[in-house]
Amino acid sequence: MLLGEKLKETRQSKGLSQSTVAEHLSISRQSISKWENNSSYPDLDNLVRLSKYYEISIDDLLNENQELKEKIAENELHIKESQKKLDHIRSSSERDEGFALLLISLIGCLVAPLGLVIAPLVLKKNKATNTFYRGVVAASVVCFLVSLWGGYALLSTIFHWGAPPTVEYMG
Repeated sequence: MLLGEKLKETRQSKGLSQSTVAEHLSISRQSISKWENNSSYPDLDNLVRLSKYYEISIDDLLNENQELKEKIAENELHIKESQKKLDHIRSSSERDEGFALLLISLIGCLVAPLGLVIAPLVLKKNKATNTFYRGVVAASVVCFLVSLWGGYALLSTIFHWGAPPTVEYMG
């Protein structure tokens, strides 16, 4: 016997309506109907609550339904993985530094020698979970290149690199 048939049979033997069970579990009547028609399955929490409400063991509800047991275990694993991902997203969104790092990278372009130090530091601090992760990487690379070019321009001015030789006449 499938779980849905077992749930329906047990509910009816207790003289309960789908609405009464749904109200007790704080879910919709349609959910109870789907479970009883084998269109979907209750999650583990609702299965435990149904077991207590119907005064029947979970083992008796799931007896002869190994496929359902495996599906419930798989769903629980999926729920735990999703919860971990959600927790990670919540924790990383609380300390998202993407915008600040992007601004620091762009400011680093303004001062030539400083950008050579700022860009690698910003790249090291950047995380893949930051909102502007790719933008920070691009801005840091541009900052580094602009600072490198600016530093070269500054040094070439000081040391007259690339300038035509000048001849002074003593006269």
